[in-house]
Order: sequence, then structure tokens, then C-alpha cells
Amino acid sequence: MNSPEANMFLDARPRLFAAAYRMLGTVSDAEDILQEAYLRWQTVAMDTVRDPVGYLMRITTRLCLDRLKSARVKREVYPGEWLPEPVLTGGSVEALDHDVSVALLLALERLTPLERVAFLLHDVFDCDYDEVALTLGRSEASCRQLTTRARRHVQESKPRAAVDDEQGAAMVEAFFMASKSGDTSVLAKLLTKDVQLISDGGGKAIAALNPIVGQDHVVRFFEGLSRKLDGFIPKHWKLCQLNGLPAIVSGEIDGIVQTTALEIVGGKIHRIYVVRNPDKTQHLVETLNGNEGPRL
Repeated sequence: MNSPEANMFLDARPRLFAAAYRMLGTVSDAEDILQEAYLRWQTVAMDTVRDPVGYLMRITTRLCLDRLKSARVKREVYPGEWLPEPVLTGGSVEALDHDVSVALLLALERLTPLERVAFLLHDVFDCDYDEVALTLGRSEASCRQLTTRARRHVQESKPRAAVDDEQGAAMVEAFFMASKSGDTSVLAKLLTKDVQLISDGGGKAIAALNPIVGQDHVVRFFEGLSRKLDGFIPKHWKLCQLNGLPAIVSGEIDGIVQTTALEIVGGKIHRIYVVRNPDKTQHLVETLNGNEGPRL
């Protein structure tokens, strides 16, 4: 039987994971942080804890701050474009989806660790400034400044109007089939003039090293890729929602599990996010096989 302390942790775990994922951008790092947070929680004298969830959030946040400092160094030498690790959204937690959009997570990457954490704690998780100050070991005035600076940087990265599930699923499937078959006429109709394709292979899978910008360039890219792969369409693929965006998980010809997520604006595709780094898609293998993977 679980101890009262273990039950407190389990109750708080969804909130802790949501915070750690937003701070770090990867599922695996978030899981590692939670394991370490639980080990530390087991050593705490419970009679000194008035607010278990708040206490656990402080432990998790401080661990994330330490991880962020080393992560920034790794990101500077990351091969090609870096995208956050895709995570399933929707269902019973749909209200949280806007807080894990790829655009927002990429904007957070440009902040300092302290700005990122202060913004997330206050603006996303509704912590009072005194709680943020206690967590970061800073004054409330300093935390207000950190949050204000961060909010200004991410303001323009707020997700656009959401697309309903049916429309999103139809568009991502149409794009998937057209991009694989090299149907340039369909692709051109689906894409905005200033569309961007960003792909993340992490040096472990073939991917474009730089963003591909513009309708003509993106169409030509997929036309060339289709010709190279002889119009290969994966046998195994699944429609889903990743980071609040309509998406497909697919098993590619090179054995890679790939995710393709679309940001749709005005009925057309504005951003295409492709993750091919196997370290970031391994947790979605079960989803591809028809089983539920972890959801945020």
C-alpha cells in the first residue's frame, strides 16, 4: 500500500510533469526530474510541510533550473534545428493544450532560465509572486521584472485561433498524402505563401538542417523527397494531436518514427513541424501501434 507521502506525490504528479515538460521541452528530462523530486520528497520531514503541492513544485522547479543551465550549453551545439519533444494532448486535458504549443515552447527557449521559470510559474501555473520569489530565492520585485520581460518576448508567439478537430485531421491527412506522393498541386493549395518547414533530426536521422521558408521552396522540397523515395507512403501511421496541433505519427521507410504537426492559419498550413530524432519520438511508438501513449 502506498504511504501518505507517496499518495501526495502521485496526486501532484500531473501538475509537476506539466511544469517540468514546459520548462525543459522534453518528456524524458521531465520524467527524470520527477524521479529525482520523488527521492528528495521521501527525505522531507512531513511535519514541516504546510502545502505539499507547493513544496513539490519548488523541488521540481529548482531541479529544472539546474537542468536548464546544462541544457542551454547542449542546445548551442545541437545539430540542425531543435524542436521540443512532441507530446500527446487533447482529451480530458484539452484546456492545457495552448500552454504546450510548439511556438510557445520555442519562444521560451529564447529566454534565460530564470525568465522562463518565473513566467511559467506565474502566468501558466498561477503562482503568486511571493511563491515565485520563494522558489527562485529572489525578491518579489525581481520576479515581477523577470515575468514582465518574459511575457513581452512570448506575446507574439501566442497560438493562433484553434482549428476544430475534424478540420485539423482532414488537413493533416491531406498534407501527409500529398507530401508523400509528391502531389505539388495539392500541396500548393494547402500551404500559405510564407509557410515554414522546421525539422529536427538531432544528428541521428536525416532532416533539413535549416528551416525551409516559402510555398515554392517547401513544395519543391517535398516533391524532391517523394521522387527520392519513389512515392513511399508509410503503412503505419496514426492521426493524433501533438502539443495542441493536428498531427500524424508515422513509421518511415528508414525505420524512424516521425511526427508531423501543423499550425493552421486562415484555413491553410502556416508552419510544419517534423520531428525525426528517435530520442524524441520513442515514447510515441505505442501510439503508432494503436495504443495510448502518455498524455499531458
